[in-house]
Parts: sequence; C-alpha cells; structure tokens
Amino acid sequence: MGDTLEFNEIYQEVKGSWNDGRLRLAKQNVVYKSSKTGRVDNIPAAELSAAQWRRVCLGHGIKLSTSSGHVYKYDGFRDTDFEKMSEFFKANYKVELTEKDMCVKGWNWGTAKFSGPQLAFDVNDSTVFEIPLNSVSQCATGKNEVTLEFHQNDDAEVSLMEVRFYVPPGPSDEGQDPVEAFAQNVLSKADVIQATGDAVCVFKELQCLTPRGRYDIRIYPSFLHLHGKTFDYKIPYTTVLRLFLLPHKDQRQMFFVISLDPPIKQGQTRYHFLILLFSKEEDLSLTLNMSEEDVERRFEGKLSKNMSGSLYEMVSRVMKALVNRKITVPGNFQGHSGTQCITCSYKASSGLLYPLERGFIYVHKPPVHLRFEEISCVNFARGTTTTRSFDFEIETKQGNQYTFSSIEREEYGKLFDFVNAKKLNIKNRGFKEGLKGNKDEYSDSDEDQHDAYLERMKAEGKIREEANDSEESDGESDESFNPGEEDDEVAEEYDSNASESDSSEGEGGSDQEEKSKKKAKKPKVVKEKKERKPRREKKQKDVGGPKRPMSAYMLWLNASRERIKGENPGISVTEISKKAGEMWRGLGKEDKEEWDGKAVEARKAYEKAKQEYNESSEGVSALAAKKEAKKKPAKKEEKKRKSAGAEKEKERGGGGGGGGGGVGGGGNDSFKSKEFIETSEDSASETEGKSKSKSKSKSKSKSKSKSKAKAESKEESEEEAASTPHSSEPEESD
Repeated sequence: MGDTLEFNEIYQEVKGSWNDGRLRLAKQNVVYKSSKTGRVDNIPAAELSAAQWRRVCLGHGIKLSTSSGHVYKYDGFRDTDFEKMSEFFKANYKVELTEKDMCVKGWNWGTAKFSGPQLAFDVNDSTVFEIPLNSVSQCATGKNEVTLEFHQNDDAEVSLMEVRFYVPPGPSDEGQDPVEAFAQNVLSKADVIQATGDAVCVFKELQCLTPRGRYDIRIYPSFLHLHGKTFDYKIPYTTVLRLFLLPHKDQRQMFFVISLDPPIKQGQTRYHFLILLFSKEEDLSLTLNMSEEDVERRFEGKLSKNMSGSLYEMVSRVMKALVNRKITVPGNFQGHSGTQCITCSYKASSGLLYPLERGFIYVHKPPVHLRFEEISCVNFARGTTTTRSFDFEIETKQGNQYTFSSIEREEYGKLFDFVNAKKLNIKNRGFKEGLKGNKDEYSDSDEDQHDAYLERMKAEGKIREEANDSEESDGESDESFNPGEEDDEVAEEYDSNASESDSSEGEGGSDQEEKSKKKAKKPKVVKEKKERKPRREKKQKDVGGPKRPMSAYMLWLNASRERIKGENPGISVTEISKKAGEMWRGLGKEDKEEWDGKAVEARKAYEKAKQEYNESSEGVSALAAKKEAKKKPAKKEEKKRKSAGAEKEKERGGGGGGGGGGVGGGGNDSFKSKEFIETSEDSASETEGKSKSKSKSKSKSKSKSKSKAKAESKEESEEEAASTPHSSEPEESD
C-alpha cells in the first residue's frame, strides 16, 4: 500500500449544502480541500481519536473525531473503498474504522446526546440524525419545548428552518430544569453572536466600499461588528476565508479586503467581500482594551497593548491576529505604469485587476476573486470598441466566464508573460501578432508553437477574398470594385486609408440617394445624378476576362466540402465554413504544402491567360458592347417621354392656330397663300388624315359661295370656318 490515498468528488455538508472537494489520507495528516472556496481542513494524525464508516445519502461516508472535540464528516465514497481505508487507518493512524448503521425506523421518540459540537438523536443506540451545533443561530425555550433555529445557506435548494424538541418534565442529573439544561448545552456550542463585554478595540468612521458607507468597526474576541448609520452587521471570524491588502494605483491609498463565506446579507443582497479604503497618510495610536498579560497570553506576541502607525497597518494587524489567517498581498507582477494592478472594466464598471501569486482579484464593483486552480483557460481578445485596448477573458472549470475589458494594449506584454509563467492554459497564443503588427511588445515569445489566432485571421481573410471571386463568376457588376487591376484593392476597415476607399464613396452616395427619395419629388433630382458621374468614369469589371485563381484554402475547401457535409448531415452553410476553418488549421505542414503547390500552379495559369487576354481586344469590345446595351433602353425611354410631352403641348396650342387660319380664309376668301395650303395639309396629316382635310375643304367652298350671295353673312362664315377644324366629323352642305 502506498503512503497516501487520494479521493476526488468527496462531499462535505456545510449548513445544508453539499460542497465537493478532494480528500487525501497521508501518514502525517488528513487533508480535505474544498473546490468551491479553497478552504483546507488539516487534521493531524496524532489527534485522530475515532473513525466511523456509515451508509449515507451519497453512498458511504466517514466520520472523524479528534481529541480536541472537533468532528469532520465526508461523504461520497464507494463500497469498495472500505477495505483499503480500513487497512490504511490501522497501519498509519492506529485507529480502527468501525461500521455503524443509521436508524431508519422513522421513530420520533428517542434520546438526545451532546457529543462535542454535535447533537445526536438516537433510537435504541442507533443514530437517527445529527445536528451540528455551529449551524444553530437561535435557541428558544418554552414550557416543555426547546426550539432550534438555523443559519440559512443561499446555495442550498432546501433549507431547514427550525427543529422543536419536546423535553419531558422531571429533574435532571444536576437538579435543574431539563429544558434549561438542554438549552444551555445547545448555546454553549451554537454559533449565536452575543455582544457581551467590551470590545477589544474600536475603529471610528472607516470608509467602506462594500457595503457602501462609513462604519464604526468594533473588534470583539469572536466576531466583528460593523455599526453604521443605517445598518449593523455582525461577522463571526469563522466565516472569514481570506484577507487581502492591496495598494491603489495612485500609490496614495490602500484596499483592505475581507473574503466571507457565508456572505453577510442585507435584504436580497449578498456581500461576499468587505472592502475598506484607507489613505496612507492617516496615522493612528491604538490601545487595546485588555491587560498586557491577557494580550501576551491571547495573541502570543502578534499584538501589543499600545500600538501606533498607519491606520491600514493597525487594522490589518488586528484582523490577522484575531482571524488567525495570512494576509495576501500582490506578488512580483508590475504593469506597464510600474504599479501592481491593471485598470479595466467588469460589467460596465471600472476597477482594478490584481494578478496575485495564486489567483486574480478584481476590486471593487462587484468584487471577484479567481484562484488559479479553478481556472480552466484564459483568452486575450480584441477590444470591441477600439483597437487601442483588449479584453482579458477567464473561463472557470464550472463553465463561468469573466471578461475584463478596456485594458490598455501596453499592458498586454506584462500580463501575457505573467499568465505564461503561471502555466495557465491560453486559448490564442497568436494574439500578440494579430493585435499589433510586428511590434516587439506584442511579439510572441514562443515562436515554434502553432499560431492559432494568426491562422484564423488569415483564413477569414481568404474566405472574404474568395467571396469576392464568386461574385465575379456570377457576372454581377460592382462599379466601386475593380478586380481586373491587382494594385487597386478595396481598403479594409482597419487600414489607415479606409476613408479614401471607393467603398466609402459608394456608401455615401447610396445614403444620399435614399434621403433624396424620401423627400418630395422636385426637379432638382438632376443635380444629384451629376454627382454620380465620377463613379461611371471609373474602370469596370471585365466580364470576359479570366477568373482570378483560388487560394490553397479554397481549393482544399472545394475538394472537401462534400466530405464535410457527409460527416455532418444537416449542417448549414455558415457552419460548413467554421468547420472547414477548424479542419484547415488542424492540417499539418505537409498536407498544406500540397495545396499551396496547386495554388501556385493556378496562379501561373491565371497570369498566362490574363496576358493573352489583354493582348487581344476582345475584352475591351465586349465590355463596351455590354455598357452600350445597358444605356440604349434608358435613352429610348427618355426620348419617348420628351416626345409625349411635346405632342401634348402642340395639341394645347394647335386649336388656337387653326381658328386664326379660318378667320383669315373667311376675310379674304379669294386669296389662297402657299403657306396656308401647306400648313393645312401638314396639320391634317399629323392628326386624323383624310377626314379632317375633307372637312376643311368643304368649309372653305361653303364660305366662298355665301360671300357672293350675301355680304352680310361674313361673320357667320367666319365662325363656321373657325369651328370646323375642331370637329371630329365633316359637316355636309345642303
């Protein structure tokens, strides 16, 4: 048998909630470490007095008792673990691991036994249930009843609120009331906070960031009392997990952080951290409310009766001595500005991120503490709003993700080296090259490793390039993009001359057109068309030219697309691209060299075909013919609209002209000028032809005969001649 036994996924009950962790049995001690809080239970082998093996809800469990009166229970073992654990206990601890069954009869009448910090309820010498007295928050007595109330745990799905015991009347062994004796046994071990006696010391008006406000801190031997104007909090020292002393970035203030489990409560709000802010310039002379002998006996030289120094030093010294825990300070990390923290934002609030020797802590709203052992991986990502910053993402083994954004890019090198030195898993080691060109501060220190981030950026660029090529093959025209010219490329959004690119001009023009269409139609639309003339003068795509060659990635994708679809039935087009990108990045150098060679051959063939095509004039003529074919229909429609408008104007003005001609003919009927005859014939031919010309000739003969007979009928003939050209049918004479 080895020197140690290790078990994973072992559970410990903490105020009604099961916390998993790891248990290690060594020759010198028994160590249990909680995965949630990182709290460590260290039981020396010399203090073990008894060990029990029991069947519990989570399989099997052990109960360890020490000579000092403490009891530890761990569940989650298998039935096969009993033999090797029993042998290990006998060989190393000289303690026998005994089996003991729990009573499952369901009886509610039995015997209450107080053993150390636990209350056991037995029926026929078999335990029914056990209550850890440190979970009791209040104990109330009645005539023959004792009521126990318990601390609540937010992590527990179901919480036990209270238990009532009926104590039969009768004198106890010591002659006192059995109800009072039962209550005194409970209160002696219960976690009931009672402010009895004077405080060891008091700190007045300390600035507290979480919970916000100014509080008087009264230090008692077993708990900490925060007294504010609105709220009071009593914090037992047993709930304190860790202490942190962190310098502010301005080097003039200090943070003192107290980690709590369970947290302090105010309504529905939970405060897992108590954060105090001190100024380095504040000094304090402190006198403890204890005698020198008591101070020496209680704190063993950690504190003295009279102390003086900075305020934050006094608070940290007193808390360290009473809580009996180490104070964590920043390690060797130094940022770009020389400080031990990094300015960033978390959940839209600005704060400070401190890289520690064994984790990260963020202050102050909301405070976050992440231990290295619970971190699955970290990721460096581009900033969402600007390229002058980046995001630092931390993913835990439980699946939670924390994103610290708006970190200055000058901090990248220091932070990356720190994470790399702590051997944390980094998702994208190629981020340095992708973020900032070839700068030394962003260069990857590990050149031999595969640059996943850089490969991903290249793959996305190739996909966009091939998408443009596919648009060419479809024959669609894009006036702002000219693939025929290799030197004329569209500026990307990260280029310095992005504002001068053709795409921006096209977008600006299209926005102006949409705004002009929404407005009322006005004859000024012609001016907007003139502004687009420079775009028409630009070079167009040559439809008849050879297609640009595919890259190595696209050649491989076309060959592998059907295989990807077969392996992933029902996959979408976008998912195919993502899957193909992952597969391409996973290919080895030899496989990629094969496709790179094919891409080089395709490029040479394209250049040869392009040269042959440029020497011939087919490309230019084909492009010109296509442009003319597009322009002709537009010109014909414009001519039709103009001719239709001119005819309408002639019809409106033609009636007046015809009437004048009739009057002239009636006044001087013997004179027929050549212009009149030609005009009448032309107008007749333009309208309805023969019918109208006949009506005009008959009206003229009629007016001539009437003028010879009677001169007085001159006006009537003039009216008749004037009205005759407008009639649709000829009028016959008698």
